[in-house]
Amino acid sequence: MTFESVLAGINGFGTFQKMILTMIFFSRFSIPCHFMLNNFIADVPSHHCDFSSLDDGGVFRNLSMEEKLVVSIPVQEDGTPSSCRMFAEPQYHLLQNSSNSPDARTVPCQTGWVYDNTTLRSTVTSQWDLVCERRGKNKATATIFFIGAMIGAITFGSLSDRFGRRSMMLVSYMSTMIFGVVTAVSTSYVMFVVLRFFTGLSSAGIFIIAPVLSVEWVDVEHRKLVGVLHSLSWTFGSTLFAGIAYLVTDWRWLTVSVTLPLIVVLPMCRWLPESARWLIANGKHEQAHTYLKRCAKMNQAEDFIDTIKTETLSAIVVTEKRDQTYSLFDLLRTPKMRRLALGSGLLWFCVSTSYFAISFHITGFWLDIYFTQFAYSLIEIPAYISLYFLLDKIGRRTTVVGTQLMVAICLGTNIFLPKEMSLVITVIAVIGKGFSAAGFATIVLYTAELYPTVLRQTGAGCNSFFSRFGTALAPFILLLDEVWKDLPQAVLCSAAVLGVIIASMLPETSNKCMPETIDDIEQK
Repeated sequence: MTFESVLAGINGFGTFQKMILTMIFFSRFSIPCHFMLNNFIADVPSHHCDFSSLDDGGVFRNLSMEEKLVVSIPVQEDGTPSSCRMFAEPQYHLLQNSSNSPDARTVPCQTGWVYDNTTLRSTVTSQWDLVCERRGKNKATATIFFIGAMIGAITFGSLSDRFGRRSMMLVSYMSTMIFGVVTAVSTSYVMFVVLRFFTGLSSAGIFIIAPVLSVEWVDVEHRKLVGVLHSLSWTFGSTLFAGIAYLVTDWRWLTVSVTLPLIVVLPMCRWLPESARWLIANGKHEQAHTYLKRCAKMNQAEDFIDTIKTETLSAIVVTEKRDQTYSLFDLLRTPKMRRLALGSGLLWFCVSTSYFAISFHITGFWLDIYFTQFAYSLIEIPAYISLYFLLDKIGRRTTVVGTQLMVAICLGTNIFLPKEMSLVITVIAVIGKGFSAAGFATIVLYTAELYPTVLRQTGAGCNSFFSRFGTALAPFILLLDEVWKDLPQAVLCSAAVLGVIIASMLPETSNKCMPETIDDIEQK
């Protein structure tokens, strides 16, 4: 007897499974908001040097604000005021002649910056002056969050395989809520990035545990639906986030706004079950039987579960050693398991790097930052609906290969288009985001099906580690535009092509039972 046959007997997609999916759907609302939060709280508003130090009490004081700007701030090649330089002394002759004097001495900003707060009332950028030579610190705020998520993925992945999916999910909920709210009262840049690090670490648990817990409770036929629903929950959160960010323009209140929904979710967790697969794989047959009876009762299949005894469950998963504790080392101990772990990890790195780099790049398009965020989120809906029909028809592997190939084509095309074609560039970028999202959604389900039950959460944690590493690099890849304006897209295009190559080497999982042990992988 296999676990799939037990699920079939108690209805592998009944009321019980739908209850789990509903709870997890809403529990993931805050995660895309926190992942994309830096797009708004660390946005760089238009700015120029504070020229109050040039006020000599005479002519300067009598000038209008526009005139003060002309005589104080040099003009760049594109005709806009410089963001990081100012004249050493007022250049009054510029009031008659708009051309900069080539011999006029300029200096870095002396007394800070003046920010345009018409779009965003307050950001961490303006709070701690993270511009010009401090621009790297601005990008580091996102990277530090994802480094936390990277460490959290490994931590929660390993702990979930050891202590269970449900308990670690509750820990992740609580810690994400606490760190998220406390972040909003940060009094210094260091305090802010430390708290964002721990918010990223905590939220990684929700991100990696929720899909695995759902997949382990549904039958083979409905696994693709679960994968699509989890992806739609991300889209649901990120789409609403665009509206929230539009209404809440202060970075502190925005951080609180995207964290508080977890308070509503926490009471629901009392009905969240443990994974029966995990309980059986770890020799906890009594508890597994209890949850299976609960599932059968809600699904009105109690007659079947009465025929299943605790002793029967012990034969479903036969491990190499009873009560064996598995660790990250087991991902590398055997040859096929090692190839699977490295291949899926590198695939997550490639897909995440391109997905999040595209997601973080919301400025400089035909649309403003709010509509770009909204368009990026909205395009994911048709992408995920298409997946529902493609995943079984052409398979998981072919879907990943196809989506990553299209991402590479979209990124490569935008390199050669002139910047004057901003509308076309925006449309191609949004389409590329759609294909990227489809690829990301597929690998969440695909790699969960590749790993055995005894290491599924550890494998998910390892994959998420690679993913968050790529995500942490994404903000700095965008900084490469200082070397060559199209270098970021060239790097991301290369990452997508590498993803195509790696995905083509992995096995197909469509319509196949999920492996339970390492032996199941090695004996394939």
